[in-house]
Amino acid sequence: MLKLGIIGTNIITDQMLDAAKTTGQYQLTAVYSRTLTRAKEYGEPYGATAFYDSLEDFFDEGDFDVVYIASPNSKHYEQARLAIENDKFVILEKPAFVNPEEFSRIKSLLAAHPKARLVEAARHIHTGLFHAGEDQLKKMDTIQGANITVMKYSSRYDKVLADEKPYPNIFTPEFAGGALMDLGVYAVYGAVTLFGVPDSVVYFPTMTKSGVDGMGTAILTYDQFAVTLNFGKTANSHLVSEIYGLKDTLVFDSIFDTTKVTYFDANQEPTELEAPYFENSMVDELNDFAALFNAPDDPEQVANYKRWQTLSREVNAVMYNLRESAELTFPADNNPRG
Repeated sequence: MLKLGIIGTNIITDQMLDAAKTTGQYQLTAVYSRTLTRAKEYGEPYGATAFYDSLEDFFDEGDFDVVYIASPNSKHYEQARLAIENDKFVILEKPAFVNPEEFSRIKSLLAAHPKARLVEAARHIHTGLFHAGEDQLKKMDTIQGANITVMKYSSRYDKVLADEKPYPNIFTPEFAGGALMDLGVYAVYGAVTLFGVPDSVVYFPTMTKSGVDGMGTAILTYDQFAVTLNFGKTANSHLVSEIYGLKDTLVFDSIFDTTKVTYFDANQEPTELEAPYFENSMVDELNDFAALFNAPDDPEQVANYKRWQTLSREVNAVMYNLRESAELTFPADNNPRG
């Protein structure tokens, strides 16, 4: 059983802990929050026994093997750095880091601490249905492009519309928020996993008064085709995500919360792809990560880790290039990192 510590007491952490329970491979032992009251309030119902309001004490005294970090995006680097320096296994919520400079420094730190491991929680690419879609894509003779949509209205946007300050973290530049950094990363991960690194990218954001993008369209160009990404937190979409062959089409009901993948052949006959499926879409990734953490030097797990780390780095670079194309910057881009 892997002992688990958490940073970030929010809805996504609830989902992670539910998935962790399903796997039967993790036990929550330690919780960090900005106040001890909140740490206890959150952690005690899940069986945690140690609570901290100091990150230094959390890492120095906490009894855990794995730390799950689900804090605001701009906090990821410093918290991951502390975890690696304490030789922990790290599950870092997406997007792992704000820019390639942070990623590069973390990679060097991992090299200096060979017992540590860091994985990005891009849950959708670990699911059986996503893998089934990958396998089907390889069988398609021609690829002419794709449209990927990830758009869901955030209730926290109500506060921005009402001009209630401080604005929610996810809608502020200080915390590296916005549509691209929240839901857009799912779309980027889907595209890079399925098609590789694009030759060029451009992003057309729709800005909010809080200073971040509320929604937008990104275009990723490849040698023979282009992929269009639509994502946002200020509107709802009911569109599927599609990959276009010549006469055939591969359809995901959702690229990030996939429950159905359908292949339409050249005669437009549909075949629903089959794969093991969990209601909680984080179960598959937590099973994959547990396999790595329990046998980090196993050749198969070493290969998996290298593949996930490479993919994470590629997505980080594409995300940064998209922001550059739209002249979107965050304070974290200018902060010196130790």
